[in-house]
Amino acid sequence: MKNIYKILIAFIGVLAVSCNADDVENRPVIQPVTAPVLLSPKNDFNIVLTKDKEKEIATTVIWDDAKYDGTQTVVNYTIEIAKAGTKFAAPVAVTTTTARFRALTVAELNAALVNGGFIEKQENSVDIRIKATVGIGAEAQYSNFYTFKATPYHTPLATSHWLVGAATPGGWTWDGDAETEFPLVVGQTNIYQVTVVLKSGEAFREFLGNNFTSNGNWDASHNYTYYSGLGYTIDSELVNAGDGDSNFKYTGPTGSRVLKIDNVAKTITVD
Repeated sequence: MKNIYKILIAFIGVLAVSCNADDVENRPVIQPVTAPVLLSPKNDFNIVLTKDKEKEIATTVIWDDAKYDGTQTVVNYTIEIAKAGTKFAAPVAVTTTTARFRALTVAELNAALVNGGFIEKQENSVDIRIKATVGIGAEAQYSNFYTFKATPYHTPLATSHWLVGAATPGGWTWDGDAETEFPLVVGQTNIYQVTVVLKSGEAFREFLGNNFTSNGNWDASHNYTYYSGLGYTIDSELVNAGDGDSNFKYTGPTGSRVLKIDNVAKTITVD
């Protein structure tokens, strides 16, 4: 009786393998027929991205469907970008959808650009195309491409402070990311340092927060007397501006300098 069961189990196993092999052999082959056609954005598209508008729509990418020959199945479309002229040697996948259009927010496009190595706060030439894929093993199809211009914004660290004032490149404004990020030194929790072009004879102030709007965050801040009152040793090229707000006044030569506030050693230096 045991031998009969063993023979029956072996027969069922052979039958299952045979059926699976037949299924694979009889499975319809899906062949690419027509590649998707990118319609928008085109070469005339140019955008300057800013963090205060990150939830707004930067652009809507639109394309005509790809076509495949074989059993109908879902086509996945991936929006890809790459540095202009690189022939998509290292494409960045922005997002994937089954529709034939996708609205990209400012935050989504900016993240893709930054992750793709595009230069922040500078105009970049960006190639964009659509990749169509379907099923398993089917050949991918690629659309035509266009080249647009985009200026991504810097994604700051949550722990950063900010420098605003006539002595800094952005002046007394937060508009258009004019403020200078003043980040923590890597690996430190209370030492801030930045390389910045300082203008001789002008003032600036350190702000503790940033709401990333053109109005900025003028609330929590530290001025010259805040640090002098705590006994900090302050570089001789920084003095009290005496402007009613006791801002820092930079008296050194105009040029690129390294500003450092060390809250451990209680020093402020300009090198």
